Amino acid sequence: MNLHVGDVASRFSERILRFLQRVEFRVAQTADQKEAVYRLRYDAYVRNGLIEPHDDQRLYDPHYDEAPDTFITTTFIDGELASTTRVSVARDLSAVFPAYTVYPDLIAPLLKEGRVVVEAARTAARFDLAGRFPELPYVTLRPAYLAAEHFDADYTAATARADHVAFFRRVFIMTPWCEPREYPNFTAKVACLLADTRLVQDQIEARYPFLRSSAAERIALFGPAPNPPRVRARPVQPIERARVVNV
Repeated sequence: MNLHVGDVASRFSERILRFLQRVEFRVAQTADQKEAVYRLRYDAYVRNGLIEPHDDQRLYDPHYDEAPDTFITTTFIDGELASTTRVSVARDLSAVFPAYTVYPDLIAPLLKEGRVVVEAARTAARFDLAGRFPELPYVTLRPAYLAAEHFDADYTAATARADHVAFFRRVFIMTPWCEPREYPNFTAKVACLLADTRLVQDQIEARYPFLRSSAAERIALFGPAPNPPRVRARPVQPIERARVVNV
């Protein structure tokens, strides 16, 4: 890494580590907590032109928001709800999993192999706070990163419109596995990105140490880790280059 680039990355990580002292992560549990998330999502997505306005002013996906192995994570800054991302865990072909619905050709083969995939979706932030805190995108997605380790995921997945792909490639070392596609009830086409979780973990955390976590923190957020550890059919292999596309 270029020395100057390394210094900038180090200072940025130190800033986020300090910022995390003001941050609390929670999983929305009650009806009121979830309703606040649905309204935050709606405001963010309408402002960004990703969905059409509608009368109830909430973005609620009952099929996914109420699914097993789904966690609606929330990020609070100084006790104030600032952002959210929905974390979904898929272990087999019975999973209720957004990326599996839209990209079955990419996700189904992994699940058939017995892979575990963790996806971050429905990420949104309050407009006023996003402008004040450039750290917000990084801390908002931190629970999804923690979930990948907590649930022993083989792959992490994200769906992103074209102008957000570079962020996921840079921070989480994800690779687009397809060209952007039509996404249900969305005004923009969306690409599916994946990363081999164990292959990239050390590299990610070396550059962004604020993504490291303890088992205690992960358990506090997601509950007890799966036990006993699962048996994998075979070692995870690096992403095949044939699957990679340029976005």
